[in-house]
Amino acid sequence: MTDQSGIPAPAGFKKVTEGKATILFPDTNEVFYNPIQEFNRDISIAAIRTWDEIYQEERAQKLAQKKARKDAINAKRAQEGQEPLAEKEGTEGDEASGSSSRGITILEALSASGLRSIRYAKEIPNVRHILTNDLEADAVASIKRNAEFNGISPELLEPHKGDAIDVLYQHRDPLKRYNVIDLDPYGTASPFIDGAVQAVSDGGLLCVTCTDLAVLAGSNYTETCYAKYGGHPVKADFCHEVALRLVLNTLSTSAARYKRHIVPLVSLSIDYYLRVFVRVYTSAAEVKLLGSKTSLAYVCSGCQSSYTRSLGKVTENTKGNKKFGVNTGPPVNEKCEFCENRFHVAGPMWGKELHSIPFIDRMLKHVKESAALYKTQPRILGMLTVCKEEIETPFYYTANGLCGTVHCTSIKLLQFNSALMHQGFKVSGSHAAQGSIKTDAPPSAIWDIMRSWVKLNPVKNIKPDSVAGKILAKEPAVIANFEMHPDVKSESRKAGLVRHQQNPTKHWGPQARAGGANKRKAESDISNEEKGDKTSKMEVDEAETSAGDEKKE
Repeated sequence: MTDQSGIPAPAGFKKVTEGKATILFPDTNEVFYNPIQEFNRDISIAAIRTWDEIYQEERAQKLAQKKARKDAINAKRAQEGQEPLAEKEGTEGDEASGSSSRGITILEALSASGLRSIRYAKEIPNVRHILTNDLEADAVASIKRNAEFNGISPELLEPHKGDAIDVLYQHRDPLKRYNVIDLDPYGTASPFIDGAVQAVSDGGLLCVTCTDLAVLAGSNYTETCYAKYGGHPVKADFCHEVALRLVLNTLSTSAARYKRHIVPLVSLSIDYYLRVFVRVYTSAAEVKLLGSKTSLAYVCSGCQSSYTRSLGKVTENTKGNKKFGVNTGPPVNEKCEFCENRFHVAGPMWGKELHSIPFIDRMLKHVKESAALYKTQPRILGMLTVCKEEIETPFYYTANGLCGTVHCTSIKLLQFNSALMHQGFKVSGSHAAQGSIKTDAPPSAIWDIMRSWVKLNPVKNIKPDSVAGKILAKEPAVIANFEMHPDVKSESRKAGLVRHQQNPTKHWGPQARAGGANKRKAESDISNEEKGDKTSKMEVDEAETSAGDEKKE
Protein backbone atom coordinates (compact mmCIF):
# COMPACT_ATOMS: atom_id res chain seq x y z
CA MET A 1 0.00 0.00 0.00
CA THR A 2 1.46 3.35 -1.05
CA ASP A 3 0.68 7.01 -0.49
CA GLN A 4 -1.12 8.37 -3.54
CA SER A 5 -1.45 11.97 -2.30
CA GLY A 6 1.29 13.19 -4.66
CA ILE A 7 -0.19 11.63 -7.81
CA PRO A 8 -2.38 13.99 -9.89
CA ALA A 9 -6.07 13.09 -10.20
CA PRO A 10 -7.31 11.92 -13.62
CA ALA A 11 -9.52 14.23 -15.66
CA GLY A 12 -13.05 14.48 -14.25
CA PHE A 13 -11.98 13.62 -10.70
CA LYS A 14 -10.72 15.45 -7.68
CA LYS A 15 -8.62 13.94 -4.92
CA VAL A 16 -9.84 13.77 -1.37
CA THR A 17 -7.31 12.82 1.31
CA GLU A 18 -8.53 11.68 4.69
CA GLY A 19 -6.36 9.86 7.20
CA LYS A 20 -4.02 7.59 5.23
CA ALA A 21 -6.44 7.23 2.31
CA THR A 22 -6.67 9.32 -0.84
CA ILE A 23 -9.74 8.73 -2.98
CA LEU A 24 -10.81 9.91 -6.42
CA PHE A 25 -14.14 11.69 -6.15
CA PRO A 26 -16.07 12.32 -9.42
CA ASP A 27 -16.95 15.93 -10.20
CA THR A 28 -20.46 14.77 -11.20
CA ASN A 29 -21.31 13.58 -7.62
CA GLU A 30 -22.21 10.11 -8.90
CA VAL A 31 -20.90 8.67 -5.62
CA PHE A 32 -21.85 10.00 -2.20
CA TYR A 33 -19.12 11.58 -0.06
CA ASN A 34 -19.62 13.75 3.03
CA PRO A 35 -16.46 15.37 4.47
CA ILE A 36 -18.29 16.21 7.70
CA GLN A 37 -18.32 12.49 8.46
CA GLU A 38 -14.54 12.43 8.96
CA PHE A 39 -15.19 12.48 12.71
CA ASN A 40 -17.49 9.46 12.28
CA ARG A 41 -14.81 7.58 10.38
CA ASP A 42 -12.04 8.58 12.80
CA ILE A 43 -13.94 7.45 15.87
CA SER A 44 -15.01 4.24 14.08
CA ILE A 45 -11.39 3.33 13.38
CA ALA A 46 -10.51 4.03 17.01
CA ALA A 47 -13.44 1.90 18.23
CA ILE A 48 -12.61 -1.03 15.95
CA ARG A 49 -8.93 -0.97 16.91
CA THR A 50 -9.81 -0.88 20.60
CA TRP A 51 -12.36 -3.68 20.20
CA ASP A 52 -9.81 -5.76 18.26
CA GLU A 53 -7.26 -5.47 21.07
CA ILE A 54 -9.83 -6.73 23.57
CA TYR A 55 -11.08 -9.41 21.17
CA GLN A 56 -7.59 -10.79 20.59
CA GLU A 57 -6.87 -10.81 24.31
CA GLU A 58 -10.07 -12.75 24.94
CA ARG A 59 -9.22 -15.16 22.17
CA ALA A 60 -5.70 -15.70 23.53
CA GLN A 61 -7.15 -16.34 26.97
CA LYS A 62 -9.55 -18.94 25.58
CA LEU A 63 -6.71 -20.63 23.72
CA ALA A 64 -4.61 -20.72 26.89
CA GLN A 65 -7.50 -22.20 28.87
CA LYS A 66 -8.10 -24.81 26.21
CA LYS A 67 -4.40 -25.69 26.11
CA ALA A 68 -4.33 -26.04 29.90
CA ARG A 69 -7.32 -28.38 29.80
CA LYS A 70 -5.76 -30.41 27.01
CA ASP A 71 -2.41 -30.61 28.82
CA ALA A 72 -4.19 -31.85 31.92
CA ILE A 73 -6.01 -34.53 29.92
CA ASN A 74 -2.80 -35.62 28.18
CA ALA A 75 -0.97 -35.81 31.50
CA LYS A 76 -3.67 -38.08 32.85
CA ARG A 77 -3.62 -40.18 29.65
CA ALA A 78 0.17 -40.49 29.93
CA GLN A 79 -0.15 -41.81 33.47
CA GLU A 80 -2.61 -44.39 32.19
CA GLY A 81 -0.32 -45.35 29.30
CA GLN A 82 -2.59 -43.91 26.61
CA GLU A 83 -1.65 -41.92 23.51
CA PRO A 84 -1.99 -38.10 23.81
CA LEU A 85 -4.88 -36.35 22.06
CA ALA A 86 -4.19 -35.64 18.39
CA GLU A 87 -3.43 -32.06 17.35
CA LYS A 88 -6.15 -30.34 15.31
CA GLU A 89 -5.71 -27.57 12.79
CA GLY A 90 -7.15 -24.26 13.92
CA THR A 91 -8.93 -23.67 17.14
CA GLU A 92 -12.35 -24.72 18.25
CA GLY A 93 -14.71 -21.82 17.68
CA ASP A 94 -12.46 -20.05 15.14
CA GLU A 95 -14.65 -21.03 12.20
CA ALA A 96 -17.86 -20.21 14.02
CA SER A 97 -16.56 -16.81 15.07
CA GLY A 98 -15.30 -15.88 11.63
CA SER A 99 -11.82 -15.34 13.05
CA SER A 100 -8.36 -16.72 12.52
CA SER A 101 -4.82 -15.95 13.55
CA ARG A 102 -4.45 -13.91 10.37
CA GLY A 103 -6.77 -11.12 11.51
CA ILE A 104 -10.33 -9.86 11.59
CA THR A 105 -12.94 -9.52 8.86
CA ILE A 106 -15.10 -6.45 8.21
CA LEU A 107 -18.30 -6.02 6.21
CA GLU A 108 -19.23 -2.49 5.17
CA ALA A 109 -22.74 -2.95 3.85
CA LEU A 110 -23.33 0.53 2.36
CA SER A 111 -20.00 1.80 1.17
CA ALA A 112 -20.57 4.49 -1.51
CA SER A 113 -17.09 5.82 -2.48
CA GLY A 114 -15.21 3.16 -0.52
CA LEU A 115 -13.36 5.72 1.59
CA ARG A 116 -14.34 4.15 4.91
CA SER A 117 -13.22 0.66 3.89
CA ILE A 118 -9.99 1.99 2.40
CA ARG A 119 -9.21 3.74 5.66
CA TYR A 120 -10.01 0.54 7.55
CA ALA A 121 -7.62 -1.36 5.28
CA LYS A 122 -4.79 1.14 5.72
CA GLU A 123 -5.27 2.19 9.35
CA ILE A 124 -6.40 -0.95 11.19
CA PRO A 125 -3.36 -3.26 11.41
CA ASN A 126 -5.08 -6.58 12.07
CA VAL A 127 -7.55 -6.67 9.16
CA ARG A 128 -7.56 -9.81 7.04
CA HIS A 129 -10.48 -9.14 4.70
CA ILE A 130 -13.03 -6.39 4.02
CA LEU A 131 -16.18 -6.91 1.96
CA THR A 132 -17.08 -3.46 0.63
CA ASN A 133 -20.63 -3.51 -0.69
CA ASP A 134 -22.93 -1.07 -2.46
CA LEU A 135 -26.03 -1.41 -4.60
CA GLU A 136 -25.09 1.23 -7.18
CA ALA A 137 -22.83 0.26 -10.08
CA ASP A 138 -21.17 3.71 -10.00
CA ALA A 139 -20.32 3.20 -6.34
CA VAL A 140 -18.79 -0.24 -6.95
CA ALA A 141 -16.74 1.18 -9.81
CA SER A 142 -15.58 3.93 -7.43
CA ILE A 143 -14.63 1.35 -4.80
CA LYS A 144 -12.53 -0.60 -7.31
CA ARG A 145 -10.92 2.56 -8.68
CA ASN A 146 -10.05 3.90 -5.24
CA ALA A 147 -8.77 0.57 -3.94
CA GLU A 148 -6.42 0.32 -6.92
CA PHE A 149 -5.40 3.98 -6.53
CA ASN A 150 -4.42 3.25 -2.93
CA GLY A 151 -2.58 0.06 -3.82
CA ILE A 152 -4.95 -2.24 -1.90
CA SER A 153 -5.30 -5.78 -3.21
CA PRO A 154 -8.71 -7.40 -3.94
CA GLU A 155 -7.81 -10.09 -1.39
CA LEU A 156 -7.77 -7.45 1.35
CA LEU A 157 -10.59 -5.24 0.09
CA GLU A 158 -13.22 -6.98 -2.04
CA PRO A 159 -15.61 -4.64 -3.93
CA HIS A 160 -19.09 -6.15 -4.10
CA LYS A 161 -22.31 -5.10 -5.82
CA GLY A 162 -25.47 -6.20 -4.07
CA ASP A 163 -28.43 -5.27 -1.96
CA ALA A 164 -27.15 -4.74 1.59
CA ILE A 165 -30.01 -6.72 3.13
CA ASP A 166 -29.34 -9.69 0.84
CA VAL A 167 -25.61 -9.56 1.61
CA LEU A 168 -26.24 -9.56 5.35
CA TYR A 169 -28.65 -12.49 5.17
CA GLN A 170 -26.15 -14.44 3.06
CA HIS A 171 -23.71 -14.31 5.98
CA ARG A 172 -25.97 -15.54 8.79
CA ASP A 173 -24.24 -18.93 8.80
CA PRO A 174 -21.74 -18.96 11.71
CA LEU A 175 -19.06 -20.09 9.25
CA LYS A 176 -19.63 -16.98 7.11
CA ARG A 177 -20.09 -14.31 9.77
CA TYR A 178 -17.98 -11.16 9.92
CA ASN A 179 -16.15 -9.92 13.01
CA VAL A 180 -17.16 -6.31 12.37
CA ILE A 181 -20.24 -5.06 10.51
CA ASP A 182 -20.57 -1.37 9.70
CA LEU A 183 -23.95 0.15 8.79
CA ASP A 184 -23.68 3.78 7.73
CA PRO A 185 -26.77 4.47 5.59
CA TYR A 186 -28.21 7.72 4.30
CA GLY A 187 -31.16 7.85 6.69
CA THR A 188 -32.38 4.99 8.84
CA ALA A 189 -30.52 1.76 9.53
CA SER A 190 -33.69 -0.09 10.56
CA PRO A 191 -34.09 -2.22 7.36
CA PHE A 192 -30.57 -3.64 7.83
CA ILE A 193 -30.58 -4.39 11.55
CA ASP A 194 -32.25 -7.81 11.46
CA GLY A 195 -29.65 -9.15 9.03
CA ALA A 196 -26.75 -7.42 10.79
CA VAL A 197 -27.40 -8.92 14.24
CA GLN A 198 -27.30 -12.38 12.62
CA ALA A 199 -24.29 -11.82 10.38
CA VAL A 200 -21.88 -10.54 13.05
CA SER A 201 -19.70 -13.10 14.81
CA ASP A 202 -20.06 -14.03 18.47
CA GLY A 203 -18.42 -11.24 20.45
CA GLY A 204 -18.16 -9.23 17.26
CA LEU A 205 -18.66 -5.49 16.82
CA LEU A 206 -21.70 -3.86 15.22
CA CYS A 207 -21.32 -0.19 14.22
CA VAL A 208 -24.58 1.59 13.35
CA THR A 209 -25.35 5.11 12.15
CA CYS A 210 -28.82 6.68 11.86
CA THR A 211 -29.32 10.17 10.41
CA ASP A 212 -33.13 10.34 10.60
CA LEU A 213 -33.23 12.39 13.79
CA ALA A 214 -36.37 14.21 12.63
CA VAL A 215 -38.03 10.83 13.23
CA LEU A 216 -36.01 9.59 16.23
CA ALA A 217 -35.75 12.84 18.17
CA GLY A 218 -38.81 14.73 16.96
CA SER A 219 -42.47 14.60 17.89
CA ASN A 220 -44.14 15.15 14.49
CA TYR A 221 -43.56 11.65 13.12
CA THR A 222 -44.27 9.33 16.04
CA GLU A 223 -45.97 6.80 13.78
CA THR A 224 -42.90 6.61 11.55
CA CYS A 225 -40.62 6.19 14.55
CA TYR A 226 -42.74 3.35 15.90
CA ALA A 227 -42.86 1.65 12.50
CA LYS A 228 -39.08 1.80 12.09
CA TYR A 229 -37.81 1.40 15.64
CA GLY A 230 -40.71 -0.12 17.61
CA GLY A 231 -40.93 2.79 20.04
CA HIS A 232 -42.20 6.34 20.43
CA PRO A 233 -39.89 9.37 20.70
CA VAL A 234 -40.42 12.20 23.18
CA LYS A 235 -40.79 15.96 23.00
CA ALA A 236 -38.25 17.03 25.61
CA ASP A 237 -34.79 18.52 26.03
CA PHE A 238 -33.37 15.00 26.34
CA CYS A 239 -34.87 13.78 23.05
CA HIS A 240 -31.43 12.88 21.63
CA GLU A 241 -30.72 10.46 24.45
CA VAL A 242 -34.12 8.89 23.85
CA ALA A 243 -33.12 8.51 20.19
CA LEU A 244 -30.02 6.55 21.23
CA ARG A 245 -32.08 4.34 23.51
CA LEU A 246 -34.67 3.66 20.80
CA VAL A 247 -31.99 2.47 18.38
CA LEU A 248 -30.30 0.32 21.03
CA ASN A 249 -33.66 -1.24 21.84
CA THR A 250 -34.19 -2.07 18.16
CA LEU A 251 -30.78 -3.75 18.07
CA SER A 252 -31.48 -5.60 21.32
CA THR A 253 -34.93 -6.91 20.39
CA SER A 254 -33.76 -7.90 16.90
CA ALA A 255 -30.83 -9.85 18.35
CA ALA A 256 -33.03 -11.53 20.96
CA ARG A 257 -35.04 -13.28 18.25
CA TYR A 258 -31.93 -15.31 17.49
CA LYS A 259 -30.89 -15.95 21.12
CA ARG A 260 -28.39 -13.11 20.98
CA HIS A 261 -27.91 -10.02 23.12
CA ILE A 262 -26.03 -6.73 22.84
CA VAL A 263 -23.56 -4.92 25.08
CA PRO A 264 -23.26 -1.19 24.23
CA LEU A 265 -19.67 0.04 24.18
CA VAL A 266 -20.15 3.67 23.12
CA SER A 267 -23.43 5.39 22.15
CA LEU A 268 -23.01 8.83 20.61
CA SER A 269 -25.29 11.66 19.54
CA ILE A 270 -23.23 13.64 17.03
CA ASP A 271 -24.24 16.70 14.99
CA TYR A 272 -27.23 15.58 12.90
CA TYR A 273 -26.89 11.80 13.45
CA LEU A 274 -26.22 9.13 16.05
CA ARG A 275 -23.59 6.40 16.07
CA VAL A 276 -23.57 3.35 18.33
CA PHE A 277 -20.97 0.61 18.83
CA VAL A 278 -22.25 -2.62 20.39
CA ARG A 279 -20.92 -6.14 20.86
CA VAL A 280 -23.21 -9.03 19.98
CA TYR A 281 -23.12 -12.32 21.87
CA THR A 282 -25.07 -15.57 21.68
CA SER A 283 -26.64 -16.46 25.03
CA ALA A 284 -30.16 -17.72 25.66
CA ALA A 285 -29.73 -16.98 29.37
CA GLU A 286 -28.92 -13.32 28.75
CA VAL A 287 -31.86 -12.96 26.36
CA LYS A 288 -34.18 -13.78 29.29
CA LEU A 289 -33.06 -10.51 30.91
CA LEU A 290 -34.23 -8.40 27.98
CA GLY A 291 -37.54 -7.41 29.58
CA SER A 292 -35.74 -5.98 32.61
CA LYS A 293 -33.43 -4.01 30.30
CA THR A 294 -36.34 -2.48 28.36
CA SER A 295 -38.11 0.58 29.75
CA LEU A 296 -40.99 2.96 29.22
CA ALA A 297 -40.55 6.64 30.04
CA TYR A 298 -43.29 8.85 31.45
CA VAL A 299 -42.61 12.50 30.62
CA CYS A 300 -44.71 15.39 31.89
CA SER A 301 -46.07 17.40 28.97
CA GLY A 302 -45.73 20.59 31.03
CA CYS A 303 -42.51 20.61 33.07
CA GLN A 304 -40.73 17.61 31.47
CA SER A 305 -40.32 15.77 34.78
CA SER A 306 -39.54 12.20 33.77
CA TYR A 307 -39.83 8.75 35.28
CA THR A 308 -38.89 5.33 33.90
CA ARG A 309 -40.14 1.82 34.58
CA SER A 310 -38.76 -1.42 33.13
CA LEU A 311 -41.24 -3.69 31.40
CA GLY A 312 -40.01 -6.83 33.13
CA LYS A 313 -38.47 -7.69 36.48
CA VAL A 314 -36.07 -10.37 37.68
CA THR A 315 -36.00 -11.74 41.21
CA GLU A 316 -33.37 -14.12 42.58
CA ASN A 317 -33.82 -16.53 45.48
CA THR A 318 -31.20 -17.61 48.01
CA LYS A 319 -30.09 -20.46 45.73
CA GLY A 320 -29.35 -18.06 42.89
CA ASN A 321 -32.29 -19.14 40.76
CA LYS A 322 -33.88 -16.33 38.75
CA LYS A 323 -37.59 -15.79 38.35
CA PHE A 324 -38.88 -13.58 35.54
CA GLY A 325 -42.12 -11.62 35.59
CA VAL A 326 -43.91 -8.46 34.52
CA ASN A 327 -43.35 -5.22 36.37
CA THR A 328 -45.95 -3.07 38.09
CA GLY A 329 -46.77 0.48 37.11
CA PRO A 330 -47.02 3.14 36.05
CA PRO A 331 -44.73 4.99 38.50
CA VAL A 332 -46.80 8.20 38.19
CA ASN A 333 -50.32 9.42 38.85
CA GLU A 334 -52.62 10.57 36.08
CA LYS A 335 -51.35 14.15 36.45
CA CYS A 336 -47.95 15.61 37.35
CA GLU A 337 -47.57 16.47 41.03
CA PHE A 338 -45.67 19.65 40.18
CA CYS A 339 -47.65 21.27 37.34
CA GLU A 340 -50.79 19.09 37.03
CA ASN A 341 -50.22 18.32 33.34
CA ARG A 342 -50.64 14.87 31.84
CA PHE A 343 -47.82 12.50 30.99
CA HIS A 344 -46.65 11.37 27.58
CA VAL A 345 -45.37 7.80 27.25
CA ALA A 346 -42.13 7.21 25.31
CA GLY A 347 -40.56 3.91 24.31
CA PRO A 348 -40.14 1.03 24.72
CA MET A 349 -36.45 1.85 24.80
CA TRP A 350 -33.11 0.54 26.07
CA GLY A 351 -33.06 1.13 29.83
CA LYS A 352 -29.49 0.20 30.78
CA GLU A 353 -26.06 1.76 30.33
CA LEU A 354 -25.22 3.59 27.12
CA HIS A 355 -21.46 3.11 27.48
CA SER A 356 -18.86 0.69 28.77
CA ILE A 357 -16.42 2.69 30.92
CA PRO A 358 -13.56 0.11 30.67
CA PHE A 359 -13.89 0.20 26.88
CA ILE A 360 -13.88 4.01 26.82
CA ASP A 361 -10.76 4.04 29.03
CA ARG A 362 -8.90 1.85 26.55
CA MET A 363 -10.21 3.82 23.60
CA LEU A 364 -9.07 7.10 25.17
CA LYS A 365 -5.61 5.63 25.77
CA HIS A 366 -5.35 4.59 22.12
CA VAL A 367 -6.53 7.96 20.78
CA LYS A 368 -4.16 9.90 23.06
CA GLU A 369 -1.25 7.85 21.73
CA SER A 370 -2.32 8.30 18.08
CA ALA A 371 -2.45 12.05 17.52
CA ALA A 372 -0.99 11.71 14.02
CA LEU A 373 -3.65 9.19 12.95
CA TYR A 374 -6.80 11.16 13.77
CA LYS A 375 -7.33 14.68 12.49
CA THR A 376 -10.35 15.03 14.77
CA GLN A 377 -8.45 13.77 17.84
CA PRO A 378 -9.32 16.75 20.12
CA ARG A 379 -13.01 16.24 19.54
CA ILE A 380 -12.78 12.47 20.02
CA LEU A 381 -10.96 12.94 23.32
CA GLY A 382 -13.47 15.52 24.50
CA MET A 383 -16.57 13.53 23.57
CA LEU A 384 -15.29 10.25 24.99
CA THR A 385 -14.24 11.94 28.22
CA VAL A 386 -17.70 13.45 28.67
CA CYS A 387 -19.22 10.02 27.95
CA LYS A 388 -16.98 8.52 30.62
CA GLU A 389 -18.11 11.17 33.12
CA GLU A 390 -21.83 10.60 32.48
CA ILE A 391 -23.55 9.05 35.48
CA GLU A 392 -25.66 5.95 34.84
CA THR A 393 -29.11 7.47 35.05
CA PRO A 394 -31.56 7.98 32.20
CA PHE A 395 -32.10 11.41 30.66
CA TYR A 396 -30.93 14.88 31.55
CA TYR A 397 -32.15 18.42 32.14
CA THR A 398 -30.73 21.61 30.69
CA ALA A 399 -30.16 24.78 32.65
CA ASN A 400 -31.86 26.84 29.94
CA GLY A 401 -34.82 24.48 29.85
CA LEU A 402 -35.36 24.64 33.64
CA CYS A 403 -35.15 28.43 33.67
CA GLY A 404 -37.50 28.61 30.70
CA THR A 405 -40.07 26.47 32.49
CA VAL A 406 -40.35 28.87 35.45
CA HIS A 407 -39.59 32.02 33.37
CA CYS A 408 -36.71 33.13 35.59
CA THR A 409 -33.29 34.65 34.95
CA SER A 410 -30.63 32.22 33.80
CA ILE A 411 -28.75 30.15 36.34
CA LYS A 412 -25.15 29.21 35.72
CA LEU A 413 -24.63 25.51 35.15
CA LEU A 414 -21.97 25.27 37.86
CA GLN A 415 -24.29 26.97 40.34
CA PHE A 416 -27.07 24.49 39.69
CA ASN A 417 -24.70 21.53 39.84
CA SER A 418 -23.23 22.84 43.10
CA ALA A 419 -26.70 23.02 44.62
CA LEU A 420 -27.24 19.36 43.73
CA MET A 421 -23.85 18.29 45.08
CA HIS A 422 -24.36 20.14 48.36
CA GLN A 423 -27.43 17.94 48.87
CA GLY A 424 -25.41 14.77 48.23
CA PHE A 425 -26.67 14.02 44.71
CA LYS A 426 -24.50 12.86 41.84
CA VAL A 427 -24.32 15.12 38.81
CA SER A 428 -22.61 15.18 35.43
CA GLY A 429 -23.12 16.52 31.94
CA SER A 430 -24.25 14.61 28.88
CA HIS A 431 -22.34 14.47 25.62
CA ALA A 432 -25.68 14.81 23.79
CA ALA A 433 -26.37 18.43 24.77
CA GLN A 434 -24.46 21.48 25.87
CA GLY A 435 -25.51 22.80 29.28
CA SER A 436 -27.01 19.43 30.18
CA ILE A 437 -27.49 18.14 33.73
CA LYS A 438 -27.53 14.41 34.43
CA THR A 439 -28.35 13.61 38.03
CA ASP A 440 -29.78 10.97 40.32
CA ALA A 441 -31.81 13.64 42.12
CA PRO A 442 -35.60 13.20 41.93
CA PRO A 443 -37.71 15.87 40.16
CA SER A 444 -38.82 17.18 43.55
CA ALA A 445 -35.22 18.17 44.36
CA ILE A 446 -34.81 19.79 40.94
CA TRP A 447 -37.85 22.02 41.39
CA ASP A 448 -36.86 22.87 44.97
CA ILE A 449 -33.59 24.23 43.60
CA MET A 450 -35.46 26.28 41.01
CA ARG A 451 -37.82 27.60 43.69
CA SER A 452 -34.80 28.57 45.78
CA TRP A 453 -33.28 30.34 42.78
CA VAL A 454 -36.47 32.28 42.12
CA LYS A 455 -36.50 33.44 45.75
CA LEU A 456 -33.11 35.03 45.09
CA ASN A 457 -34.11 36.23 41.62
CA PRO A 458 -37.86 37.02 41.75
CA VAL A 459 -40.01 36.75 38.63
CA LYS A 460 -43.03 38.85 37.73
CA ASN A 461 -46.31 38.36 35.91
CA ILE A 462 -46.57 34.61 36.41
CA LYS A 463 -50.10 33.33 35.85
CA PRO A 464 -51.23 31.10 38.73
CA ASP A 465 -52.66 28.44 36.40
CA SER A 466 -49.50 28.22 34.24
CA VAL A 467 -46.82 25.56 34.60
CA ALA A 468 -44.48 28.09 36.23
CA GLY A 469 -47.22 29.36 38.51
CA LYS A 470 -48.12 25.90 39.82
CA ILE A 471 -44.47 24.95 40.42
CA LEU A 472 -43.62 28.22 42.18
CA ALA A 473 -46.79 28.21 44.28
CA LYS A 474 -45.16 25.70 46.63
CA GLU A 475 -42.39 26.57 49.06
CA PRO A 476 -39.10 24.65 48.66
CA ALA A 477 -38.77 21.78 51.11
CA VAL A 478 -35.00 22.37 51.12
CA ILE A 479 -33.37 25.75 50.53
CA ALA A 480 -30.62 25.24 47.96
CA ASN A 481 -27.01 26.24 48.55
CA PHE A 482 -25.59 27.85 45.40
CA GLU A 483 -22.04 28.31 46.66
CA MET A 484 -19.45 26.74 44.40
CA HIS A 485 -18.87 23.12 45.38
CA PRO A 486 -15.15 22.17 45.41
CA ASP A 487 -15.76 19.15 43.14
CA VAL A 488 -18.23 20.75 40.75
CA LYS A 489 -15.78 21.09 37.84
CA SER A 490 -15.40 17.85 35.87
CA GLU A 491 -12.05 16.63 34.56
CA SER A 492 -13.05 17.47 30.99
CA ARG A 493 -13.88 21.03 32.04
CA LYS A 494 -10.63 21.43 34.01
CA ALA A 495 -8.62 20.13 31.06
CA GLY A 496 -10.37 22.48 28.62
CA LEU A 497 -11.39 19.62 26.32
CA VAL A 498 -13.82 20.04 23.43
CA ARG A 499 -16.71 18.76 25.51
CA HIS A 500 -19.60 19.28 23.08
CA GLN A 501 -19.97 19.10 19.34
CA GLN A 502 -19.33 22.28 17.40
CA ASN A 503 -20.49 23.09 13.87
CA PRO A 504 -17.58 21.65 11.86
CA THR A 505 -18.04 23.96 8.86
CA LYS A 506 -20.17 26.93 7.84
CA HIS A 507 -22.48 24.83 5.65
CA TRP A 508 -22.73 21.47 7.38
CA GLY A 509 -25.34 18.76 7.37
CA PRO A 510 -26.13 15.35 5.90
CA GLN A 511 -25.34 16.61 2.37
CA ALA A 512 -27.21 15.66 -0.79
CA ARG A 513 -27.57 12.07 -1.90
CA ALA A 514 -25.46 10.95 -4.83
CA GLY A 515 -27.39 11.25 -8.08
CA GLY A 516 -28.16 13.28 -11.18
CA ALA A 517 -27.93 17.04 -11.56
CA ASN A 518 -31.65 17.71 -11.15
CA LYS A 519 -31.85 15.85 -7.86
CA ARG A 520 -28.74 17.57 -6.57
CA LYS A 521 -30.13 20.97 -7.54
CA ALA A 522 -33.44 20.29 -5.82
CA GLU A 523 -31.69 19.29 -2.62
CA SER A 524 -29.19 22.14 -2.74
CA ASP A 525 -32.05 24.66 -3.04
CA ILE A 526 -32.76 24.14 0.66
CA SER A 527 -31.37 27.26 2.34
CA ASN A 528 -28.25 26.74 4.43
CA GLU A 529 -29.36 29.66 6.57
CA GLU A 530 -32.32 27.50 7.64
CA LYS A 531 -29.98 24.84 9.00
CA GLY A 532 -32.37 23.49 11.58
CA ASP A 533 -35.12 23.10 8.99
CA LYS A 534 -32.67 21.73 6.42
CA THR A 535 -31.90 18.61 8.41
CA SER A 536 -35.55 18.09 9.20
CA LYS A 537 -36.73 18.48 5.61
CA MET A 538 -34.10 16.17 4.16
CA GLU A 539 -34.71 13.52 6.78
CA VAL A 540 -38.48 13.78 6.40
CA ASP A 541 -38.03 13.38 2.64
CA GLU A 542 -36.06 10.20 3.35
CA ALA A 543 -38.79 8.97 5.68
CA GLU A 544 -41.48 9.61 3.06
CA THR A 545 -39.48 7.84 0.38
CA SER A 546 -38.96 4.71 2.45
CA ALA A 547 -42.39 4.48 4.02
CA GLY A 548 -44.45 5.73 1.09
CA ASP A 549 -47.41 6.89 3.13
CA GLU A 550 -45.94 9.46 5.49
CA LYS A 551 -47.37 12.91 6.07
CA LYS A 552 -46.03 15.69 3.84
CA GLU A 553 -43.96 18.52 5.25
